Amino acid sequence: MTVLIDRPSWPAHGRLWGHLVSDASLAELHAFAERAGLPPRSFDLDHYDVPEERYDDLVAAGAHPVDYRDLVVRLRDSGLRVKGRDRDTVRHAGTRPAR
Repeated sequence: MTVLIDRPSWPAHGRLWGHLVSDASLAELHAFAERAGLPPRSFDLDHYDVPEERYDDLVAAGAHPVDYRDLVVRLRDSGLRVKGRDRDTVRHAGTRPAR
């Protein structure tokens, strides 16, 4: 089980953002995020959005740096990825699609 982080490169709200994911379980991801002090509101169905100023301390806390492509592949292979077409449905229903 591994928590992964990509280098922030997504612009929004005047800063760059990256993603924090687990390649094994949402429980592992939530536990890591809580220990690291990430606010619950930064969770977006299958990942946490993290601002660039948190990158170094999240890596120091144990998140493994990977490039964005590897992050997406490993998230998809874990079965935890919520596809773009399913995001609104999952968000409104509060459940994940059947796998």
